[in-house]
Amino acid sequence: MKTLKGPAIFLAQFLGDTAPFNNLENISAWVASLGFKGVQIPTWDKRVFDLEKAANSLDYCNEFQATLARHGLVATELSTHLQGQLVAVHPAYDEMFDGFAPESVRGNPKARQEWAVEQLLLAAKASKNLGLKAHATFSGALLWPFLYPWPQRPAGLVENGFAELAKRWKPILDAFDAAGVDVCYEIHPGEDLHDGATFERFLKAVDNHPRANILFDPSHFVLQQLDYLAFIDRYHPRIKMFHVKDAEFNSSAQQGVYGGYESWVDRAGRFRSLGDGQVDFKQIFSKFAAYDYEGWAVLEWECCLKHPEVGAEEGAKFIAQHIIKVTERAFDDFAKSGIDEAKNRKILGL
Repeated sequence: MKTLKGPAIFLAQFLGDTAPFNNLENISAWVASLGFKGVQIPTWDKRVFDLEKAANSLDYCNEFQATLARHGLVATELSTHLQGQLVAVHPAYDEMFDGFAPESVRGNPKARQEWAVEQLLLAAKASKNLGLKAHATFSGALLWPFLYPWPQRPAGLVENGFAELAKRWKPILDAFDAAGVDVCYEIHPGEDLHDGATFERFLKAVDNHPRANILFDPSHFVLQQLDYLAFIDRYHPRIKMFHVKDAEFNSSAQQGVYGGYESWVDRAGRFRSLGDGQVDFKQIFSKFAAYDYEGWAVLEWECCLKHPEVGAEEGAKFIAQHIIKVTERAFDDFAKSGIDEAKNRKILGL
C-alpha cells in the first residue's frame, strides 16, 4: 500500500493584491509557515504562474520550482479550471463566462473556445516540463440547462451533447497522453461531468481514453446527496486527484438540492471549512489508503462562514492528522507458521 502525499493547498482562492498573497514568493512563504508541503497552481493568474512561459521555457520552469523549493514546497498539479470551462459553453452562459477569457476573445464564442483549447495544450506542455503527472480542470457544459427536463428533452439530445463534448476533448486528451499527464476532471455541478453516470457517458464517448480521469471532491457529492464513499469504491482506478473540501446539507420545508437561488449562507447545501461540515474524511482517507491512491491531498478552501486564513491554518493540520501512514506488514505476521505446501496438503488430508 501507498501513503498519500500532503498536505497541499490550491492557491486560487487565496491570491490577492496585498502581501502575502500577491506573488509566488510571498504566498509560498505563507503556506509553508502553515505546514503545507505542496501547492496546486492556477494557471490563469500571472501573479504566481505564466502558462505560456512554462510551456515554452525549461529555464522558467526551473526558476518556478526553485522558488517553491526555497520554502520546502513542490508543485502538485497545474489547474485550468477556468479555461477548461470554456472548452464547452452553452449559449445561455456566454455572457457570464466571457469574464474567464481575455478581452480579445470576449463576445466571440468561437474565438473564446479556440483560446481555451490552446490554453489546455499549453498546460499539457507545461505539466511535462515541470515533471507533473496529473492536471486539474473542468469539462465545461453543453447540457447543464437541460438537467431537470421540462419540457421533456428531445430524444438524442443528451447523446449528441456528449458526442460533441468528446469531440472537443479528444485532441486535448491525446496531447496530454503524449505529455504523459492525466487529465483530472473535477466532478462538479454546472459541468456536464457532475456525477458518476455522466463521467461514464463521457468515458464511453472518448473510447475509454486512458488520460480521462477524476478529481475527487466530496463536497460536491454532499450537495447532490450522492454516496461519495461508494463513488471511491466504483471509480478509484480513475481517481488521480483529491480536493479535501467539506460541506453540509440541511434540507428543510423550504429547500432541497435545488436551493441554489439563495445566498451561500442560506442554502440547504453549503461549503464549510474542514471539520465543520458533514464529510466523513476518516473513511475517505481509509479508502484511499486501501486503494493505493498515491496522489496529493489538496485543501480547497470554500467556506460560507469562516475566514480563509483560519480555514487554511486549520486545514493544514486537519489533513496532516488524517493522512494514514500505511503499514508495511500484516498485524499478525508474528504468528506465521511457516508451513510449506507438503504440510498444507497433509492438513487438508490430501
